[in-house]
Amino acid sequence: MKKKQKTKKTVAKRFKVTKTGKVLYRQQGIRHLLSKKNKRWLRRKKKLKQLLGEYKNKVLKMLGKK
Repeated sequence: MKKKQKTKKTVAKRFKVTKTGKVLYRQQGIRHLLSKKNKRWLRRKKKLKQLLGEYKNKVLKMLGKK
């Protein structure tokens, strides 16, 4: 009997899969010590980024979407 693959919970917390299949994630560096960081840089970091390439397929597999 074949076992079902469990979802990796750490991956589920960090990545979001859209309806069209894009994998989005939050960028690093925006947790603390924000006053000394450039405001334009911070605004850019707040936006979600799209995951591309082979790593996207690995994340989808860990989420059980592929």
